[in-house]
Amino acid sequence: MATIDIKGEYQPPSGYLGNLNSEQQSALDQLKTELKEQKEALFVLEGADGFVEARMGDAGLLRFLRARKFNVAAAKVMWLANEKWRNEFGVDEIVKSFDYHEKAEVDKYYPQYYHKVDKDGRPLYIERLGSLDIDALYSVTTADRQLKRLVYEYEKSMTERLPACSSLVGHPVSTYCTILDLKDVSLRSFYRVKDYVMSAASIGQDHYPETMGKFYIINAPFLFTGVWSVIKPWLDEVTVAKIQVLGAKNKDILLAQIPEENLPKSLGGSCQCLEGCSMSDAGPWNRP
Repeated sequence: MATIDIKGEYQPPSGYLGNLNSEQQSALDQLKTELKEQKEALFVLEGADGFVEARMGDAGLLRFLRARKFNVAAAKVMWLANEKWRNEFGVDEIVKSFDYHEKAEVDKYYPQYYHKVDKDGRPLYIERLGSLDIDALYSVTTADRQLKRLVYEYEKSMTERLPACSSLVGHPVSTYCTILDLKDVSLRSFYRVKDYVMSAASIGQDHYPETMGKFYIINAPFLFTGVWSVIKPWLDEVTVAKIQVLGAKNKDILLAQIPEENLPKSLGGSCQCLEGCSMSDAGPWNRP
């Protein structure tokens, strides 16, 4: 594992714990109060606990507040919808008992994996959409199981990967560094898997907000760069600032953010895990 060099004393970004202005602190206090009242009301009316206390910490609530520009009413709606979804989707049961026995087979046709960290200590997430073989993929798994696997990995990241990375660098880490590789992507295959991709994007946006740190789209074909130029003006400027669309010449930019020994060799780095980088789940979260 590469040594992570954090330059200078850590300063939390605006809107994060340790750097809240008076309006942001007031919004956090109000949201906590309203959710606590909601929780108590549910217990009285339904005889059941509405939320899990562990998910109502300041850092978690701030993710929903930032996602809604610190509009308390909107953040509360988002939070309650998330709690409803968790219950309906069976998130707690997935965490306890999901067995992704087809992982090695799926990896052959659609690699999606966490692998070590970037220079800021963020977990590195890699998805190779260009390797997608949709017919082979759905011969060994289903879209539903893919979504369950996605949620399982999100939950593991929130409870294991991010805390381990925070310990590594000595300050809170709450976002990921993502690489989406479009090399040899087939528009036909992408169209056939678009429903899954859209559902996956919705889960991330609606239920695990404010986790994007850096996002690199690499080996983007010319057609995609044209589509991106149309989409970009419609996106929030904060989100756009985190996304870089790169062609085939991407190695230097990736290595400026990711230690060479942490980046898989197939993407221009030097890492070659014995079991294959996409199957290793290597990172500080797996240290003894």
